[in-house]
Amino acid sequence: MGKIASQSIQTAVFSYIGVVLGYINVLWLYPYSLDATQLGTFRTIQDLGLLFVPFAQLGVGHGITRFFPQLEKKQSAFFSFSLLISLLGFLGVSVLFFGFKEQLIGLFATNSPEVVDFLGVVLLITLFSLLSSVLDAYARSFLKVAVPTFFREVFLRFLTSVLVGIYLLGWINFDQVMLGLVIVYGIALAGVWIYLIWLGVLKFDFSWSNFPKGFRSSFLRFSLITFLATAASTLIMKIDSIMVSSMVSLEANAVYSIAFYMALVVELPRRAISQVSMPVIADHFAKNQLDSINTLYRQISNRQLYICILLFALIWSSIDQIYHFVPNREIYQAGKWVVFYIGLGKIFDVAFSVNSEILVFSKYYRFNLILTIAMSMLIIAVNYWLIPIYGIEGAAIGSALVMLIFNGVKYLYLKARLSLDPFSWDTLKILFTGTACFVAHELEVSYLHPIGNIILKSLLVLGGFILFSLVFNLGKEEWDFIKKKLKKSGP
Repeated sequence: MGKIASQSIQTAVFSYIGVVLGYINVLWLYPYSLDATQLGTFRTIQDLGLLFVPFAQLGVGHGITRFFPQLEKKQSAFFSFSLLISLLGFLGVSVLFFGFKEQLIGLFATNSPEVVDFLGVVLLITLFSLLSSVLDAYARSFLKVAVPTFFREVFLRFLTSVLVGIYLLGWINFDQVMLGLVIVYGIALAGVWIYLIWLGVLKFDFSWSNFPKGFRSSFLRFSLITFLATAASTLIMKIDSIMVSSMVSLEANAVYSIAFYMALVVELPRRAISQVSMPVIADHFAKNQLDSINTLYRQISNRQLYICILLFALIWSSIDQIYHFVPNREIYQAGKWVVFYIGLGKIFDVAFSVNSEILVFSKYYRFNLILTIAMSMLIIAVNYWLIPIYGIEGAAIGSALVMLIFNGVKYLYLKARLSLDPFSWDTLKILFTGTACFVAHELEVSYLHPIGNIILKSLLVLGGFILFSLVFNLGKEEWDFIKKKLKKSGP
């Protein structure tokens, strides 16, 4: 237990450092060092490379985590087998990539022709990220998660910062920056690889005939099922920026990416709370305690919504002042309403609570898979509809709309099948409390420095939030719960 706690603490620290470093990169270093077209290219190539990873991995990462405990020996053979499946998946993706290369070029040739020059980088990023994901899953099976997290969340972002910093100093040109991305991902992969060799667990064994009966078929079947859900989820996360590049321009994607990262702050507390809740939900299902699940479902909805809507109000009230500190803000401030709509989508997601987690641990887990795939197709269709009309704001509106539909369907399904409902009168009280604080956005004291306005507006939001919380008797349990769980939460 001590090892698990130690790994959890280290992983949490590395994750938060990675978040801070990521925001420094996206909100300051990149827009300061790169022009909008370069930044759009930089983001689009990485997003394309990462988009292909789950399609190449074929769900092997989840399969390793699920089936590794069933093997007391032959673990190296299992790793070798898993690695081979992933490489075959990469081969399949590569064949499709080159087979449809002309069509892929056609997507970007008109509005973002610069992307076409670096399509070769995409597959190399996919390959190195794929291998890293398999090694991460293998390390996780030995309860060694902290160091791989360091290389993925901190080291990779740090090397990217160094790469862009070298460009800023004029030592390399932008083409070399893009090629340098391959080296950055390769070095991060090498770090995890060397770590596993140092642990003495990374060995190759190609004697695959001694697995337990039915092991390989069960592993492949489970991996392929999870592959569909993982691929669809990744598509949902990455497709917006890629479609903005394809349908509008690279400059527009640069603006969209920075705004999107700002809005992601809204959902950060959800990640910690969700991770803590999953084993509890699984335990309640094992004991058939649906009443306890419904209580937890409602509590988490209120607690997530309470803190996340406060974060949203704080960000939106000072959005103009926040953009003041982004280099070349006259370009990037066009993404202001993207922040609002993406943030609104995150509020929809947290309000509907842990519906996905409940579905995954219930006997209806296949419905979550089907719905995730349907959502990935729907968001593409909605983007094709809204982006030509509203540009980058159309992509953000589409994301929020699909998030509402996605969660609404899961809500109705869980209510019909298991009689679960996350909403109560407290939900309306929290929504009113948070919404009332948005009026601070309209206040601006012209003679104050932007930092002064941020402080003033933040104090008004916090004051209003506390006042309404006292009036409606909200907040005490939520704050106590969040602080307690964040202290205990792992990676």
